[in-house]
Amino acid sequence: MGGWLMSMRWYACLVLAVAAVVLPATTIRATLTNSEPAPALASLAGQLLIATPSMSDPRFAGTVILMVKHDRTGALGIIINRPLRERPIAQILEAFGEKNSGIEGSVRIFAGGPVQPGLGFVIHSPEYRRAETLDIDGRMAVTMTMEVLRDIANNKGPEKKLIALGYAGWTPGQLEGEIKLEVWYTAPADPKIVFDDDREKVWDNAMAKRPRDI
Repeated sequence: MGGWLMSMRWYACLVLAVAAVVLPATTIRATLTNSEPAPALASLAGQLLIATPSMSDPRFAGTVILMVKHDRTGALGIIINRPLRERPIAQILEAFGEKNSGIEGSVRIFAGGPVQPGLGFVIHSPEYRRAETLDIDGRMAVTMTMEVLRDIANNKGPEKKLIALGYAGWTPGQLEGEIKLEVWYTAPADPKIVFDDDREKVWDNAMAKRPRDI
């Protein structure tokens, strides 16, 4: 399976949607792999985007986004502070036709963004690697295949992980324009904020990390 798909109503239509994810997920991985330097702004890959109080789009109000890619072709990031629900991992795998009643434990699912909300991403610590794994900044990576879920289920997955559906995306120059309009702050990414902090405190903790104007 090239990628894994879970719709916002994944418990009802997951199996029907699986086939549709192969091309989009493969396309996204190719896009992430083929990066070019951003022209007007240093690449924000591995940084945090923090929605400012002036953010008027309800899809992003109060969000913190881990930037996965930012170059001449656009930008892609994953919202890290909008948890959706917690589900047994055995139930997720079963929806893909994988019967394994011996699997225990649950995983937390996040709303990663409004674009392709059925497309799944696993942001994780860097000690876990597969051929498909894409490095973000040396401290975090992303994997988009079913195999990472199997490894998590069998206690062979990454030490730290955040499983998200969908992503936030920007066309070339769009993110730079939004930053100029001061709807986003930027800050260095901290794996502790991404993986460990109370989700209710992520925005405040990210704000504390942002550089202050001199």
